[in-house]
Amino acid sequence: MELGNQTMITEFILIGFSNNLPICIFLFILFSLIYILTILGNGFLVCTVIVSPQLHTPMYYFLCNLSFIDLCYSSCNVPKLLIDVLSKKKRISVTMCITQMNISLILGGIECILLAVMAYDRYIAICSPLHYTVIMSWRVCRYITVSMWVGSIVFTSFPTIFQPLVFCAENKLNHFFCEILVLLEVACGDLSFYKLSIVFVGFFTLLSPPVFIIGSYICIIISMLKIRFSQSRAKAFSTCASHLTVVFLFFGTGMIMYMGQTKSFSPYQKYIALVYIVVTPMLNPFIYSLRNNDVKEAFRK
Repeated sequence: MELGNQTMITEFILIGFSNNLPICIFLFILFSLIYILTILGNGFLVCTVIVSPQLHTPMYYFLCNLSFIDLCYSSCNVPKLLIDVLSKKKRISVTMCITQMNISLILGGIECILLAVMAYDRYIAICSPLHYTVIMSWRVCRYITVSMWVGSIVFTSFPTIFQPLVFCAENKLNHFFCEILVLLEVACGDLSFYKLSIVFVGFFTLLSPPVFIIGSYICIIISMLKIRFSQSRAKAFSTCASHLTVVFLFFGTGMIMYMGQTKSFSPYQKYIALVYIVVTPMLNPFIYSLRNNDVKEAFRK
């Protein structure tokens, strides 16, 4: 890598959304409320599942994992966003920026795989209820969890370990957090390896899981149409509808972000990123818990 006599960058300036004080105050209040709801909603769901024996099933085990990941995912990015919204100098060191990027990628990858696993869990529960306890045993659940974490850490961290990013040009990032796409815009040297890695990881996290989920739900819908009792059919459809809502929000915005524009990062994409960084982690616990009688009954007890 030929860097010449260029000055190496040690920190970045995050442009964020606006420097207008009234707008900044409004955004601070809005993001603060969303973050509080995210912490309370996901924390409530995690605690309820842990302390309620009737929720100690694979379905709620994976739901608890989803809430924990959303807590970490939101806490990795939103607190810094809140600080920067009211700050004149929105600075972050290169080390912290790379760390934030890697943690976000790891947690995002885990959530993509987890949503596919939850679709498979619902498929087994609805289409093969008699074999459910055998197929989705606790041993299998723990194995899936470990595989998700290890796989996501290895795949997402490998590029930065194999070929660390070097920055020696512009130090302003037109974003509110350190995302891989915007960092590649200001990185030096040959970035073909990183772009190839994004395509490779994107295939396994943004394309494969939705295809698997769609296939699972086609089988689920066919199975639901065979259910004679309308009440049982409505309950099964309600559970699936909640999951699909999360899937469309998370994967839809992720695909637009990482596959809608491959040549360069566009400023409008940071507004799309708000959906899966800020909004979706807040909505997940409410989509699942408010429409789930088992969770509400466990909370009352």
